[in-house]
Parts: sequence; structure tokens; C-alpha cells
Amino acid sequence: MSTMIILSLLLNIAVLIPVCAGIMTNASWAQQSYGEATPARGILLSIYLSIIAVSALLLVVSRTEAAAALLLVQIVYKVTTPFTVRSIKNPVVISNLFIAAFHTATIILVWRSL
Repeated sequence: MSTMIILSLLLNIAVLIPVCAGIMTNASWAQQSYGEATPARGILLSIYLSIIAVSALLLVVSRTEAAAALLLVQIVYKVTTPFTVRSIKNPVVISNLFIAAFHTATIILVWRSL
């Protein structure tokens, strides 16, 4: 598996572990960024935990195609967040766009190596 895919998977884990911890503990910064605890926020937490788990699994089983699929789904949802949140100023939206850019670079490099 390419170094960039490994870095993208590690980025997922490094970013989402503290985010999930903040959501689960209802940290004040999580409330400011994600809103009050609601079923929707719980569903988002479930998605984030899934991304952590699949990223960790892919670091172990090394499946480039599966990693690329995960990263592509993340790129799409992260790039659409400014439209669904209706703001570019939300810190989650901003971080999503930076992570989407990194994952996009990963996908481009993987495609070029095929």
C-alpha cells in the first residue's frame, strides 16, 4: 500500500479519535462545533467511529482498493459539508476541506501509479 494511503488512514485516526472523545464526553468545543447532543450527532459519532475502525483495519489488511473507496466517500461528504451546513466558517467544515484536499492528493497519486 502506498505511503500516501497510509498517511491518509493515519490522518483519519489521528483526527477522529479526539473528535469522537469530545463528542462522547460532550466537551464544550464539541457542542460549539457539532451542536447539542441529539440523535443526529449520535449518528455522526457512529459514522466517525466506523471511519476509525475501517481505517485501522485497512492499515492491517492493506487493501488499496478498499482504502481508495473509503477516501473517495470521505472526499465527497467533506466537500459537500459547506453546502449542507450553509457556512464555510464552521471549524468542522474548514477541517473537512483540508482533510478532503489531503485525501484528494492521495487518490490522485494512487491513480497515477496504476
